[in-house]
Amino acid sequence: MKSSLSAVLTALVCSLPLSLPAMAAADPNKVLHLSFEAADDGFDAMRTNSAYSNWVSDAIFEGLVTYDYLARPARLVPNTIVAMPDISDDGKTMTFRLKKGIYFSPDPAFKGQRRELLASDYAYTFKRLVDPNNRSTQASILEGKIIGLDELVTAAKKNGKFDYDKPVAGLETPDPYTLIIRLKAQDLGLIYYLAKPMGGAVAREVVEHYGEAVNQHPVGTGAYMLKQYVPRSKIILEANPEYRGFVWDFQGTGSDWDKQIIKDMKGKQMPQVGRVEIAIIEEEQSRWLAFDSGQLDFEMLVPAASVKLLDQGKLKPEYEAKGLRLYRTVDPGITRTFFNFQDPTVGGYTKEKIALRRAIALSFNHQEEIDQVWFGQAIKAKSMVPPDVAGHDSTYRNSNAYDPNLANKLLDKFGYKRGADGFRSMPDGSPLKLRIHSAPKTKDYARMEVWKRSLDKIGIRAEFPVAGFADNLKSAYQCKLMMFGMGYIADIPDGMDFMELYYGKNAYRGNHGCYKSAAFDAAYEKARMMPNGPERQKVFNTMERLLEADTVHSLELWRVRNWLIQPWVKGYKTHPIMRGDWRFLDVEKSK
Repeated sequence: MKSSLSAVLTALVCSLPLSLPAMAAADPNKVLHLSFEAADDGFDAMRTNSAYSNWVSDAIFEGLVTYDYLARPARLVPNTIVAMPDISDDGKTMTFRLKKGIYFSPDPAFKGQRRELLASDYAYTFKRLVDPNNRSTQASILEGKIIGLDELVTAAKKNGKFDYDKPVAGLETPDPYTLIIRLKAQDLGLIYYLAKPMGGAVAREVVEHYGEAVNQHPVGTGAYMLKQYVPRSKIILEANPEYRGFVWDFQGTGSDWDKQIIKDMKGKQMPQVGRVEIAIIEEEQSRWLAFDSGQLDFEMLVPAASVKLLDQGKLKPEYEAKGLRLYRTVDPGITRTFFNFQDPTVGGYTKEKIALRRAIALSFNHQEEIDQVWFGQAIKAKSMVPPDVAGHDSTYRNSNAYDPNLANKLLDKFGYKRGADGFRSMPDGSPLKLRIHSAPKTKDYARMEVWKRSLDKIGIRAEFPVAGFADNLKSAYQCKLMMFGMGYIADIPDGMDFMELYYGKNAYRGNHGCYKSAAFDAAYEKARMMPNGPERQKVFNTMERLLEADTVHSLELWRVRNWLIQPWVKGYKTHPIMRGDWRFLDVEKSK
C-alpha cells in the first residue's frame, strides 16, 4: 500500500536534466577561482559536517537524490536513480533503482579498471556511517531507523570489528542496480539526508586502499575529482572524465534573475567548467581585494564592504557599471555561541549553572554585533530553526533576549558576588573567568570586542584564546572548548538538521557542548518520526523552549548573504542547501 510519504515524494519530483544522456563537455581552459574563509576538515563526508568540506564533497560524491538547481523552495529530484523511490509498507520501505553506466572517477584503488556504481556501494556507505570504529559525526541520522543495522553496531561494539559482509535486512540489494531500504518506522525526513554528502556513494576498495588517509583521497562518481590538496592552503578539482554529463534545462521560478540564467545556459552540455581552484583566505580584506582585482570569480561580500558597495540592498551604480552582479539572500542558518556542559565553570544542570549561562546569554548585545561586526547584514535570530526551513514558526520568539539588567539580577540571586574590582566570583568564592574561543579573523576580533563590552556590564571576566578554525573545530568535536561561536547552515530543508546539534547521542559529534537532556531527546525522537504540520510544530517549539530553559547557547543571528559575481560567470544562483554547484556554471574564456 502506498503511504503518505509516496505523495510527498511525488510532489518533489520534476524532470531533471541529470537524467538525460550526454557526454561530459568540461573545457580544461574554463577555470573557476574561488576562496573559502576557513579551512576544510577533509573530505571523508562521514567524519565531518564542516560547510567547507561539504562544499567540495558535494561536487565529488553523489547521493541517490539531489536538488533541482533553480527550484525554490528546495526540491528533491532523482540523481543516480532512474526515478524517485517506490514507497510501500506505510512508508517503511523505499526501493531505489540505479541508472546503469555510472562510473567512479579513475583511481589507483581500482587497479586500472573502470568501476561502475552499484547498489551495494550505497549499502556499504550507510554501514560505514554507523560503524562505531569510524566515530562518524553523523551516525545518528541512521541510528534506530534501518532494520537490522543497530544489531550490527551492537556486535561491533562488543568485538571491536564491524562486519561489512553480514547481510542487513534493512539494506537489501536483490540485484546490482536495486537498493531496498526497510525502516523500523516511517521517517519522512530521511530522504533529505540521502542528498547530503554523507549519503554519497563510496567504493569499499577505495576506503581499504587508503585507510585513514581516505580523508584526503575522496573518490566519487560526481562531476569533479580532487587533483591537488594542500591542507589549509588550496584545493584544486578537475572534471571527472568518467562523469556522464547532462544537458542544462532547468525551469526556474520566473524571476528576472532566473530568466537571465536560463537565457545564458539552456541547452548547454554540462559541466562546462574543467577546473575549480579554491584558495583558503581567512582574512576578509584579502578576499575582497582578490575579488576586486578579478582573481576570484564570485565571492560572498564581506559585511564591512557592504557599506561601500551597497545602497539599500542594491549595488551602487559605479559597481554595476563594472558588470558585477549581486545575489542577495538570507541564509537558512543560524549563529550561536555554545556552552560546554562538561566544563567546570559554565557546564552542569544545577540552577546556579543555568543562571550563569542565562546571564551570559542575556548580556550579549546582538544589535551591537549586527551594526559593528556585520554592518547591518544580519537579523537577530528569533528561534533556532531559521525561516524557509520546516519547523520554523514565524510567531516564535526566543525568551533569552538582550537584558543586562536581568542578567545582573540573576547573578546576584545565585551567589555570583562582585568583588571590590567590580568583577564577580563563583558562588564558592573561586575566580570566575570565561574562555571564549575564536579564529584569527577581523570579524572574530570584532565579535570578541562585543563580548568583552557585554560581559563588562555584568561583571564577568573573560579571555579570548585564538586558534585556526580547523583546530577549534577539532577541539569542539571533543567537547574541550568552554565557549565557541559557530555558524550552522542547513544541510536539509528541515529543522531536525538544527535540533540534532543538541541531541544527546551526538555528544562528541555534532553536539559540541555535550548537552544531554532526556526531555529534549524524547522530543527530538518524536519529531523525527512525524510528518510536517501543526502537531510536529508544537514538538519543535517544545524543543526550542527546552534549549532556552537549560540555556545551551547564546542564540544570535540569521545572516544576510551578498554574493558578488564577476560578469564572465554564467548560471550562478546560490542554492539554499546544495553546496558544490560548480557543475551548473559556465565561464566565458575571454575574461
